[in-house]
Amino acid sequence: MTKLIALLDGSVYAESVCDHTAWLATRMNASVELVHILDNRVPMSERNLSGNIGVGARSALLSELAENDAQNAKLAQQRGRAILEDAERHIAKAGVERIETKMRSAQIVNALAELEANADMVVLGKRGEAADFAKLDIGPNVEKVVRASHRPILVTSRAFKPIEKVLIAFDSGPSVLKAIDHIAARGDEFTGLDFRLLSVGAETSAMRGKIDAAAEKLKSAGYRADAFIEAGEPDEVIGGQADAGEADLLVMGAYSHSRIRNLIIGSTTTEMIRRCKIPVMLFR
Repeated sequence: MTKLIALLDGSVYAESVCDHTAWLATRMNASVELVHILDNRVPMSERNLSGNIGVGARSALLSELAENDAQNAKLAQQRGRAILEDAERHIAKAGVERIETKMRSAQIVNALAELEANADMVVLGKRGEAADFAKLDIGPNVEKVVRASHRPILVTSRAFKPIEKVLIAFDSGPSVLKAIDHIAARGDEFTGLDFRLLSVGAETSAMRGKIDAAAEKLKSAGYRADAFIEAGEPDEVIGGQADAGEADLLVMGAYSHSRIRNLIIGSTTTEMIRRCKIPVMLFR
C-alpha cells in the first residue's frame, strides 16, 4: 500500500504541506501519516546552572525549573495534538480517507529513520518555525531530512497551486535518472502532467543523447515530454523558468558533484530551493 509521510509544525507552511500531501494522496490512492516532532532539546532543569548562588537557592531554582519543564512539555504535547487534529481535518476535507497522526519526541533524523521505513515519499515545508523569514532562509530541518531520507522528498512552496507543468533539472546523474524511472513507473502520481527536461550547460552529442533518451522513456510511459539544453548558470536558467511560470513543480536529484545538485543541497545555503517559489521534489 502506498504511504506518504507529512512532517508538520506550527509554521505558516503547514497548510501548504497538507494541500500538497492531499494532492499526492488522491492521485496515488495513498494513505497519509501526519507527524509532529516535539522539540527534545535539553530542558532547563538539566542544564549546568552552577554559579555564584547558594545551595538552597540553587535547589529551589532547580525545583521551579523542573516544574516549568513539565508544564512546557505538557503544553507542547497539547499544541502538537492541535496541529495534527487541524491537519487531519484539512486533508480529510480534500477526500483523503486513510489518515494517521503521530507525535515523536526525538531528533528529526532519528524519528525519520523509523517513520519512513514503510513510506513512499516524505513531504515537508520549505520553511518551519525556526526559519529566518526576513532572510528568506529555508528551514534548518530541510537539509537534515534530505540528507537522512532514503525516500523521495517533496519540499512544498508557501501555498499550493494546481500542478500541470513539471520541470526536470537533468544532469544525467544517477539521482535524476532515478527520478525519471520513478516517474515512468508511477503513472497514477503524474498522470496528465507535462514534462520539460532541461540540461544547463554546453550542448554536446553525449548530453543530447542522454536527455533525449530520458524524454523518450517518459513518452513511452505515456507522458508528454520535451528535452532542452540551454547555456548559462543553473540557478539563473532553472530559477528563471520557474519565476516565469514555465513550471509548477521542479524535480531534480540531490547530492552529487554536479553544479546543479550542489546548488540544491550542499554544505552551504540551498540557493535553488530558497529562490524557487514552486515545490521541489528531490531524489537521491
